[in-house]
Amino acid sequence: MRAIINYRELAIKPLDLNLLLTLAILIQTRSVSQTAQRLHVSQPTTSRALHRLRQILGDPLLVRSAGGMALTQRSVELLKPLEEWLALTSTVLEPATFEPATLSRTFHVAATDYGVLSVISPVLTTVSRIAPGCRLEVEPYSDSMFTKLVSGETDLVIYGFKPDLSASHARHLFSETQSLIVRRGHPLASGGSAPVPLDSYLAWPHIAIRIGASDYDHVETCLGERSAERRVVTRIPYFYAAPDLIGESDAVLTMPTRAATRFAQLHGFARLPAPVEIEGFDYWVLWHERIARDPAALWLIDILAGGGKAPSDHA
Repeated sequence: MRAIINYRELAIKPLDLNLLLTLAILIQTRSVSQTAQRLHVSQPTTSRALHRLRQILGDPLLVRSAGGMALTQRSVELLKPLEEWLALTSTVLEPATFEPATLSRTFHVAATDYGVLSVISPVLTTVSRIAPGCRLEVEPYSDSMFTKLVSGETDLVIYGFKPDLSASHARHLFSETQSLIVRRGHPLASGGSAPVPLDSYLAWPHIAIRIGASDYDHVETCLGERSAERRVVTRIPYFYAAPDLIGESDAVLTMPTRAATRFAQLHGFARLPAPVEIEGFDYWVLWHERIARDPAALWLIDILAGGGKAPSDHA
């Protein structure tokens, strides 16, 4: 059973930790003068410390004998715990060493399904190889994710908007463009490799993607006043489900190029450059100050930013 620490009792009986250090060395050396030398203080200072320790512990601790100073039974009992305390405190403030192979931790990451496809999926093999005990728990992209970032419920946010650097740390992952996917043989697919003209784009029905609780639609934002001309036949919150809705229809699906390329290959659709009016965006990974110096978190951020390359692979 885990011992219960009475913090109130500890607070009532405070003890200068320098006295514990002095006591540990006194017991090791059995000499006031040698203890003073090791602590780089005067002998009278060490003698006063010994006197104070005797008062606190109610024991002489060191007594004179034929061979010099001898330990009392109380000192003998204190020898091992004091040596363990010294060993611990000598390293407690040193920077923590981090070995990915020994990592056993779950990171909670907020992301859309596009974030999973474009950021998380490419790194899983590397993470599993280097840190088998590291787990990524993906959480829904929501308006509460920043509150959870502060509270510690969420560790990282994969983010496609301009980050607020006053509220979080951020690292740029990549810049993304926009593409269209349509069925093979769609009239728009005959236009070659040039961006589809906006008027031609707006002439066809559309499948729209909305993101988060606010139903953000990137295309609608980019079109501005002309968004009213866009005839949306279906609006859904998932990138992965959208290609299944095209089928043999004439509908146009606008989505980030990484996802569009993947889905066009999987479903046999044509991928086209989006109109120039539909701008790309930057993708980021965000984290809170509380893990800004956490070596394990920074390692994972490096992996995410490297697209699956381990930090040592960047050299």
